[in-house]
Amino acid sequence: MLSNVAKNVTQRGLFGNLKVLTTPAQKNGYATEATFETRAYKLHNLDCGPSTSVTLTKDDALKYYSQMYAIRRMETSAGNLYKEKIIRGFCHLYSGQEACAVGMKAALREDDSVITAYRCHGWTYLMGVSYQGVLAELTGRQSGCARGKGGSMHMYSKNFYGGNGIVGAQVPLGVGIAFASQYNGKKAVCIAAYGDGAANQGQLFEVFNMAKLWKTPCIFVCENNGYGMGTSAERASANVNYYTRGDAVPGIWVDGMDVLAVREATRFAIEHCDSGKGPILMETATYRYSGHSMSDPGTSYRSRDEIAEVRQTRDPITSLREKILQNELATTEELKEIEAKIRSEVDAATKVSKTDKEISVDELCTDIYSKPDNTTSIRNTLPLAELAHKRLGKAVNM
Repeated sequence: MLSNVAKNVTQRGLFGNLKVLTTPAQKNGYATEATFETRAYKLHNLDCGPSTSVTLTKDDALKYYSQMYAIRRMETSAGNLYKEKIIRGFCHLYSGQEACAVGMKAALREDDSVITAYRCHGWTYLMGVSYQGVLAELTGRQSGCARGKGGSMHMYSKNFYGGNGIVGAQVPLGVGIAFASQYNGKKAVCIAAYGDGAANQGQLFEVFNMAKLWKTPCIFVCENNGYGMGTSAERASANVNYYTRGDAVPGIWVDGMDVLAVREATRFAIEHCDSGKGPILMETATYRYSGHSMSDPGTSYRSRDEIAEVRQTRDPITSLREKILQNELATTEELKEIEAKIRSEVDAATKVSKTDKEISVDELCTDIYSKPDNTTSIRNTLPLAELAHKRLGKAVNM
């Protein structure tokens, strides 16, 4: 039997997103764009929402497909590295949720920022870090984006403020990032993403209120994958309509398995913030195929049939692939070529991530503080034996 979340994700009769509204534009016998109908959005404190008629160009179709396929392949590799005990500690995979990050990134502008929780490998890649930068960070090697010192909860790049380990704590930070843009007169938003498991944290409601009062350009995004660790949303929340949980903050519900629906909803949210109306809350209804983390098999609180049903009927990558092929935006051969290239690149990065060196002991105390002074020291294992802080690289986002 399917959970309510899985039913919500797999109800095909409610999805018209494979329906072509117009004849695809043609060039030399090949389609250059097509228009689709997405699932209807649900609104809270909004008079209108995004259009459900969505246009997709060939270039964008191939870009989104490549990005989602790359994240899936990278996460598969990360899962294998964990099983081989090359990745130690925590490892939270994003497989199944790719349309959320890719759809949001498609709408972002150069100065917009993102901060998220620890299920962040895909976001890190989308925000500019290479496969090797992500995978080597997970294996603790020097070619990792944080020199192997941080792991999955400490990945950063330009305008990306990492995957944060304290449940829900990234949301107040996201409001601060958005407030900084507002204070400095910059037209930019910050996406502060969190999961349904974090949605009941008190700190979220505090900053919903503050952001609304200050009209801060923050987009709160609840990536509702149905389960907070091993507890279903229905068992954890009295109100599972997370897009309504901002009270005075307007909200929008979007099909998080449809990259085009997420893109349009994010564009709408950005326009809302840019207009000076303040924050907006977006719930993306999605699903994770793996457990909460690699230490969680993910089948003790849900059935294998439930997972298989979502994979077969609502997988975001397969769905986009069907759109592309049915509307002749690309050929099967073109997609296979993209897939082969990505597999080769991820495999090469995986190999380096297994064999690359770890940093030296001398480097462990480098770049801990962004602005160290002459008296800055690092606490050691023994009292009164502090270690000196050293500068090696340039601080990110400073």
